[in-house]
Amino acid sequence: MSKSNYLENAVLGLLYNGTAIPGLAENHSTSPATTLHIALHTADPGEAGAQSTNEVTYTSYARAQVGRDGDDLIVTDSSVSPAGLVSWPQCTGPSDDMTATHWSIGPASSGATPIMHKGLLDPPIRILLNVTPQMTSATITED
Repeated sequence: MSKSNYLENAVLGLLYNGTAIPGLAENHSTSPATTLHIALHTADPGEAGAQSTNEVTYTSYARAQVGRDGDDLIVTDSSVSPAGLVSWPQCTGPSDDMTATHWSIGPASSGATPIMHKGLLDPPIRILLNVTPQMTSATITED
């Protein structure tokens, strides 16, 4: 069984842009989330994992923040993608050497928070001293 294209777009719009689904669901009315956070992982965090599962640990790392307003994440054709380049802080640890192979998106800037969606980085990102990790594309698809 599959969702209709309408519902696929509506669910992604609600989750990632805060757009209500008329007559069915609306964005939290008292204090809705205005940002989401993208984490980098050294291995697949799994469907039951948290954003901290296999999360990179390089010096100066912090999850990338994206707005939940339709500007940073674009919903179209049953998918959502970043509007532009996603960057994380530059690695400042001289002995840090790791490879990010996966990404995840969730509600908080740190901690063992739930994963909303996750994916494979293609290509993987090698993180070394003075490298600024960047993700050029990632697509979440509902179908």
